[in-house]
Amino acid sequence: MKPILDLIAYLGALGMLTVHTTTAFFRRPWELRALIAQLDTSGIGSWSITALTAIFTGMVLALQFASGLQTYGASMYTGKLVSLGIVRELGPVLTALLVGGRIGSGFAAELGSMVVTEQVDAIRALGADPIKKLVAPRVVACMIALPLLTMMADVIGCFGGMLITIQEVGVTPRFFYSQVLETLGIVDLMHGLGKSMFFGYIIGITGCFVGMNTTGGTEGVGLSTTRAVVASAVGVLISDFLLSKLFIAIYG
Repeated sequence: MKPILDLIAYLGALGMLTVHTTTAFFRRPWELRALIAQLDTSGIGSWSITALTAIFTGMVLALQFASGLQTYGASMYTGKLVSLGIVRELGPVLTALLVGGRIGSGFAAELGSMVVTEQVDAIRALGADPIKKLVAPRVVACMIALPLLTMMADVIGCFGGMLITIQEVGVTPRFFYSQVLETLGIVDLMHGLGKSMFFGYIIGITGCFVGMNTTGGTEGVGLSTTRAVVASAVGVLISDFLLSKLFIAIYG
């Protein structure tokens, strides 16, 4: 019974932090400089790991599909499956997991260090809102950066799939490109980008929540970093299933 009550309390605290963060962000003066700095850290700082993950994901998918479909004489349709799998699922999910591990742990470590060294208390003593100064820019930056990184991962992943499909199946780049255009539609893009925005919220709010509730000095900062990575990964995977069910029910 206690784990269930702890989970309910945890989700309730996350909900309260979400409400506070939303109201604080839209309350003037806006922290645009802090938002831009976090976009640089969360988005631009994560493009390399996103690109590396996406291209090898696309290549592995194409290799597996080309080999599996060859038995049924359908290997020419590898491009359709690769593009659909990357845009709907693997692009948003893998980007969120890897980038979330990097960003979420960073948020938890940074805010946790500020909590244990009483810098957050100093902000409150000066009459400022630490949620507005520290949490809101990070959460909003994640919600903006994740869809942009997902779009980049989709393009690079499909490119990696095209390279392997050309080599293994023998199709032309134009044929692969036409298959991608025939398969993907606005609904497929909305599936991936809609989920990635929500993933960004989960990563940002979880990392900030864990960091702001850090206790136990420097040892507590290390524990908070681990908790943030695990919690954000679990949240991404659970929400991926729920959002997929919702989008399929709405859009098909």
